[in-house]
Parts: sequence; structure tokens; C-alpha cells
Amino acid sequence: MKLSRITAFSSSLLLGAVLALTGAATARAADSVAAVDYVALGDSYSSGVGSGSYDSASGSCKRTPKAYPALWAAANAPASFAFTACSGARTGDVTANQLGPLNSGTDLVSISIGGNDAGFADVMTTCVLQSEATCLNRVAQARAFVDSTLPGNLNSVYTAIRSKAPSARVVVLGYPRFYQLSGTCIAGLSEKERAAINGAADYLNAATAKRAADHGFTFADVAGAFTGHEICSGSSWLHSVNWLDIGESYHPTAAGQSGGYLPAFRAAA
Repeated sequence: MKLSRITAFSSSLLLGAVLALTGAATARAADSVAAVDYVALGDSYSSGVGSGSYDSASGSCKRTPKAYPALWAAANAPASFAFTACSGARTGDVTANQLGPLNSGTDLVSISIGGNDAGFADVMTTCVLQSEATCLNRVAQARAFVDSTLPGNLNSVYTAIRSKAPSARVVVLGYPRFYQLSGTCIAGLSEKERAAINGAADYLNAATAKRAADHGFTFADVAGAFTGHEICSGSSWLHSVNWLDIGESYHPTAAGQSGGYLPAFRAAA
């Protein structure tokens, strides 16, 4: 009996120590997040186009509290949060218009960029409105741009970010594949067109990941999170063609931001 009481007493001391250490670690983690100065850059996939509830003050940039940067900031209450991502942005737009909040005290930066440089909107317009052959040719042109020009464009914007925020952790987010092949769609693009568009997304992501790594940035791949939630999946986190609001076409829904982009960013940040 005496031994059991000693054992129980020792166990309670050990448990108390573990809980104290765990509590201290949790407090330190909370303090570290609260001290973070976070800046969210990028294009429509970061501003939240397709999610709704747009901030009227953001105008045509269409920033929304349903976008992953705003969701992360709401959940973590960083010391400061600057949201400059803008619909339609290309790499040159980021360097010209979005880097103002960055400084030597910036701790965390997120960005999705490159899709508009590579002609994302024109590729999809071509594929929806024209022939399969024309679509496949336009996809091939986009891939050629990713080889020849996009790396230099990404280098310019990544160098500018690092120059202004030398100590920041920079998370570069990729793009999802649009289509589930052999899925539920019974009309629209051909399976060959869908496969080519998916392949182009992978190609763009691979090139972006390489540039990000070369600059010491972290690449967050979202394709896995969207698997099972592509167009033609029956549970899509992406808008297909929206003829009533064409700008939302092929962009993540609110569920795509919260279920796809937010977890990828949270894990990388």
C-alpha cells in the first residue's frame, strides 16, 4: 500500500511537470504567433475571388474575409496583418503595387502568383469557346511561356520580397488541378482538354516550386488538398464556367479557401 502511494505521488508529480511544460510550450507558441507581422501578397487565388463577401474598399482587387490569408489572420491574431493581394495581378503588379507593407520587421509573407503571367484566363477562354485543337495549342503556348519567361518574372518578384523583408518566412502557394478526370461531367471540354489543363497546372506548380526553393522560400502545394474536390468530382471546391459572373470561373469557392488553401498555408507557416 505504501509503495502504491509513493508510486501514485511520483506519477502525479510527473504528470504535473508534463502539464506545466505543455502549458508553457502552448503559451510560448501563442506568444510567437501573436508577435508575427504578416503580409499577404498575390493574385485572385490569394485575394479570394470566387469566395464572395468582397470588401467594397478593395474595389476590383476583390479581397474577402473568406480568403485564406484573412482566415489565418482571424484564427491567429498576428501583431499586424496587411492584405494587398489583388485579382488579376501579375508578377509586375506585385512589385509595383503590393510590397509597400513589407519591411525589416515582417515575419511572414504569403503569395500566389504566376498564373496570370502564363495566361490563365486566356487559356480557359480559348478552351471553352474554341476547338479542341486550338485549346491544346494554347495550353502548349502557356507551357512554353513557363519555360522561357516565367522563371525570370518570378525571380524578380521573389528578389524584391526578400530585399524588403530580409528575415521573413515566405510561403509560395501553388494552384489546384481544375478537373477530376473520368468524373461526373457529361458536357463541356473533352477529356483530352481537361487532362492538358491539369498537366499545365502541374507544370506551372513545378516551375514555381523550383524558383521558390532557389530563393529559400517554402512552396505549399494545394493540389493534394483539392484532390476529390476538382470540377467534375461531384464535390467541387472550384467554380466551373459562371456565365453570370465570369470572373469567378475556375476560382476556389469559400470551401476551397478554407478546406484547401488554408490548411496548406497553415502547415507551411
